[in-house]
Amino acid sequence: MTTGTRSQHTAGVLTPGRAESPDASGRGRGSVLRRAAASDIPRHLLLALGAVVMLAPFAWMVFSSFKPDDEIYSSNLLPQHPTFDAYQRVFDTVPMGRYFLNSVAVTGLIFLGQVLLAVPAAYALARMRFRGSRLALGFVLFATMLPMQVVAIPLYLLFAKAGLLDNRLSLISPFLASAFGVFLLRQFFLGIPQNVLDAARLDGASNWTTVWRIVLPMARPALTAFAVFSIVSHWNDYFWPSLVLSSDDAATVPYGISAFANSESNDFAAQMAAATLAVLPLVVGFLLAQRHFVRGLVLSNTPD
Repeated sequence: MTTGTRSQHTAGVLTPGRAESPDASGRGRGSVLRRAAASDIPRHLLLALGAVVMLAPFAWMVFSSFKPDDEIYSSNLLPQHPTFDAYQRVFDTVPMGRYFLNSVAVTGLIFLGQVLLAVPAAYALARMRFRGSRLALGFVLFATMLPMQVVAIPLYLLFAKAGLLDNRLSLISPFLASAFGVFLLRQFFLGIPQNVLDAARLDGASNWTTVWRIVLPMARPALTAFAVFSIVSHWNDYFWPSLVLSSDDAATVPYGISAFANSESNDFAAQMAAATLAVLPLVVGFLLAQRHFVRGLVLSNTPD
């Protein structure tokens, strides 16, 4: 190295072909990260504003449920003298325990039946080639676009003629087959490496064994995502129970809360307490399953 080259290097001028110094590289990365963080500030502010808008009604409902009667119409968001009287009135007026047990039984059995039917169907559509597979997939997609209101009257007449109204069976059986669950799980199964399935066949596993002992454990994120959609949908369902139920024996939480709101139309705090009790299990369940829920949606986004 010549004296001129050494003096240029000492002055901080890099010669052609020489790698950038660690200090300069670190400063470059730091500036890039700072610019990226600055560009994310408007997005984060927008998301925070959206979160406030979404959570404000929920916070208002929860805080109102703890207000005494003389504060219920005040302009203060937080209760000045918190009390559980509204919750006590709810449990004294309606059998909330029975409503919760019915909802847990109905949503749990619906989800179990949907998994038992959707997993084999999704595996067949994703990994088995048979005549009419494309047509079957088309029917599944068509079924996902049909709202419950389209088939509600024929189903009601069918259950009425069979004498199956006003019981848990009438709440569960119409939802055991889920086209959305079949499609969601099919998209996830498409992303499973083929060599995993080939290894199972080499070990002598049948299709049935492969589905339940190999594919199903790998599909836990997709099943969690589907569980959130299924449980939230059927826990909050009021339309179908309002058609087939006529008593409190098999009433679910939304049906029971509706009856309570109609009978206690002036007790605003108790209505907020009942609504808080209805939504609390869903919030807790989603917070516990949110990591698997997001991962399941991402992994299920598999192109054909």
